[in-house]
Amino acid sequence: MQGQVVKIISNQFFVLVGSDIITCSQRGKLKQERTMPLVGDKVIIDSKKRVIEKILPRKNELIRPRVANIDQAFVITSYVNPDFSTNLLDKLIVELELNNIKPIICLTKRDLLIDDVLVNYQDILAYYKNLGYSVIENFELDKIKDILENKVTAFIGQTGAGKSTLLNNLFPGINLKTNEVSLALGRGRHTTRHIEIINISNIKVLDTPGFSALTFPKSQKSKIKDAFIEFQNFPCLYRDCMHDKEGECMVKVAVLEGKILKSRYENYIKFLNDTEGGI
Repeated sequence: MQGQVVKIISNQFFVLVGSDIITCSQRGKLKQERTMPLVGDKVIIDSKKRVIEKILPRKNELIRPRVANIDQAFVITSYVNPDFSTNLLDKLIVELELNNIKPIICLTKRDLLIDDVLVNYQDILAYYKNLGYSVIENFELDKIKDILENKVTAFIGQTGAGKSTLLNNLFPGINLKTNEVSLALGRGRHTTRHIEIINISNIKVLDTPGFSALTFPKSQKSKIKDAFIEFQNFPCLYRDCMHDKEGECMVKVAVLEGKILKSRYENYIKFLNDTEGGI
């Protein structure tokens, strides 16, 4: 019998089969193979024994949050409290690009900004829009619902950025827990303790635990440059150019000429260095 893992708590796997949720354990063979089902996995189960027998091939998966078979992801990014970070934004976009998941940038907490400060973000956000990324504000609820239609969408981002609050505003009644950002630490307190697919009509959304750190495995180092999609517009003399220490590099020229956002390139170099130790 085929179903989809919609929630995992400890060693219990909640599998949606038709309109029923069947709580399953993991087959011993999968444990021996160290193959852990993820939320979003399509699986074969033995409904009588309540055991997951097989994980079907995934079209994608994320390291953080640990989810599979996602169509798109809302990257929830607050202007303040916690403060807007191009570094974390680019990290999340890169991870999504590497896994063929469409990123959608969603800004929150504009109401905490004064207009003069808001202007400082406009050029940065315009750059991402020019790359082809959707940039949306969290109060554009109807527009967000249209984007969610007929998709499996993960809501990801830093702790305290407002993922659960946005979902509560989109779908009153689901009553996800929210919490205030710690003024002392400048970051949110974790309120989402597990990942769960929430089904609302023809919309599937995942509220995921927030985090403040993310690194790339060393094995992805050579692929990171391809996830910075604008780099492809500036082909270098050598195809294997990493746009770092090479002399004749068109990407570095484009940065100097202002054609590539400086913070994007600086983040790229940081990501290359961060992969040295792996995770």
